[in-house]
Amino acid sequence: MKIKRIVPDIRSKNLEGNQAFYGDFLGLDLVMDQGWVMTFASPANPSAQVTVARPDSDESLLPDVSIEVENVRKSYEEAESLGLPIVYPLTVEPWGVTRYFLRDPNGKIVNILSHSKMDSGQEPEGKTPNA
Repeated sequence: MKIKRIVPDIRSKNLEGNQAFYGDFLGLDLVMDQGWVMTFASPANPSAQVTVARPDSDESLLPDVSIEVENVRKSYEEAESLGLPIVYPLTVEPWGVTRYFLRDPNGKIVNILSHSKMDSGQEPEGKTPNA
């Protein structure tokens, strides 16, 4: 499996404070803001990133780490064949990624993703569109 980047995911009930810390203090650029999830990246090394997300509740299913792979569909099929604990199915998200979550041996939620191919006119990867 070809891994393109690994990003830590931080739960945050104070999204407003993250701009001051990660943006102003650390000098990272805000590269994605969906209102409930923000990703900051290094201007010098854009693959060096951190994501913060606001949980809907204490039981929200949020990842602890995100791993971008070259082919998320192939990765999903391999995870299924190995019987790994998938806790969020392969989904094409409206913000341009196709992803699934699984639980690692430590109980942490890992978000495996690829950017969807919508921009190229090709069918996006995935089985279950998220409405």
